[in-house]
Amino acid sequence: MNEYEVITTVGEGAHGIVLQARHSISGDIVALKKVTLKKISTEGIPVQMVREIKALQCIEHENVVTLIDVFPQGLSFVLVFEFMPSNLWEILDNYRLNGSQIKCYMNMLLKALEYLHENHILHRDLKPANLLISNDGSLKVGDFGLCRLHNQGQHVAYSHQVATRWYRSPELLYGARYYDEGVDLWAAAVSVAIICAEMLKGEPVFPGENDIDQLYLVISSLGTPDETSWPGRSELPDYNKISFRPMDPVPLTTLVPSDVPKYEEFIGSFLIYNSSKRISAKSAMDHEFFRTHPLPCSISELPPLPTLKSVMFKDFDSLKICDDASASNTSSCSTLK
Repeated sequence: MNEYEVITTVGEGAHGIVLQARHSISGDIVALKKVTLKKISTEGIPVQMVREIKALQCIEHENVVTLIDVFPQGLSFVLVFEFMPSNLWEILDNYRLNGSQIKCYMNMLLKALEYLHENHILHRDLKPANLLISNDGSLKVGDFGLCRLHNQGQHVAYSHQVATRWYRSPELLYGARYYDEGVDLWAAAVSVAIICAEMLKGEPVFPGENDIDQLYLVISSLGTPDETSWPGRSELPDYNKISFRPMDPVPLTTLVPSDVPKYEEFIGSFLIYNSSKRISAKSAMDHEFFRTHPLPCSISELPPLPTLKSVMFKDFDSLKICDDASASNTSSCSTLK
């Protein structure tokens, strides 16, 4: 810490704080994510922190936030990141994006997801607040506190309490413990679809107040699934705990009105109950959506960074999962505007 001059506190969470600082030798502006260990258990450092650190140490991609250093300080660990002055939530909160700008952001997000999935990393918490924006306008995926390594063929049980509720897949809402990249393509990359829809609509698509309401919003929009559209759904742990009346799907043009051509087909390729049928990040980048006018704009044509607000890392940690519907809309454990 002696090498860093703290400029200001950017945000605070249940497990620590994030500081904006200047490296005394290089002069670089960085973000210091200081995570406090309330107690050291017999198992040592919390596994979530180890996963985040090790994943970020292995990742090197232009659309993933860079971990510069990590070091202990007393009962805290300090993660040093490149400083990102904004995020997609702030962009959506300040601007109405046009089709070219939406496609530019989506292309950068899909590049990051293709890289992560090819390297067997599930992010499991994609949402606008975790999609950071650099000074030059580039989008970079951040907050890997819920990430997991995944290898196909391994029968490993995972937690279903991942992803912020508005961006949580239906199988997670039904308590699925075994999943792969398919769930990440809803809880993460279908956040690609949901985030894209959110950019098109200007507001969240499925703003559930609790898990049951969240599931109802999804089913009332996509229609009641059956064994053909969603094989194995009745075997999910929480499937028999809640039932809804049969419902027909709502056209995507009604759900997300927009004049951007091909957006229905693009979003629809993600919003599929059967996770194995969801389009991959790699295939999505070749979708006709990106080859139809308006074409993706250049990064220089994206909106300017909004006035800096102290919300980029507010309640930044994903180590705490909560379902308090009354939580502040800037909390990472509640859903963001």
